[in-house]
Amino acid sequence: MLEDARCGVHRGRPLACRLYPLGIERLQIADDEKFVMLEPAAGSLGVYGIDGSVNDFVEAQGVAEYLGANARYATLLAVFRERIAATVDFDRVEPREFWRRAVREALAESNYDANPLIDAMFDAAGIEAVGIDDAEIVTEHIKCLAQMVERESNSEILAAAAVMLAVSLGYSPNEVQ
Repeated sequence: MLEDARCGVHRGRPLACRLYPLGIERLQIADDEKFVMLEPAAGSLGVYGIDGSVNDFVEAQGVAEYLGANARYATLLAVFRERIAATVDFDRVEPREFWRRAVREALAESNYDANPLIDAMFDAAGIEAVGIDDAEIVTEHIKCLAQMVERESNSEILAAAAVMLAVSLGYSPNEVQ
């Protein structure tokens, strides 16, 4: 679906598509990130060229505002962590098994349980923020998600959604533990 190095399908491409064939690697030690070259999919034309630099490519793709939004959504990880700690008694529930189930559920491609938090994460339009700009929509979406997290009492729904958020932002699932 690429036309040259741009998406030929979506005007509002998600960050992963804007970056392709690059990915983001999160560096926990330095609390930093770097761009890495991904193995292109079979038959893909995804290349950023040999004449320019990675920075030139990233700038041409308009990635900065998306990285900023990612950083804002990452603040929800702490909200999830706090709520999960309040809903799970890890003296009675084995933590490794709890998180293993959460990862499996979050990353399931089929036979997964309905999860209203995951659905809401990927539906900013569902907040009915008509007529405001993208930055305001992100702010309202994060606020709505945080309220949903605070109201949710099912720790399994919380954990699966937290894992999904983490991996969607390029973090390890362990970032929510």
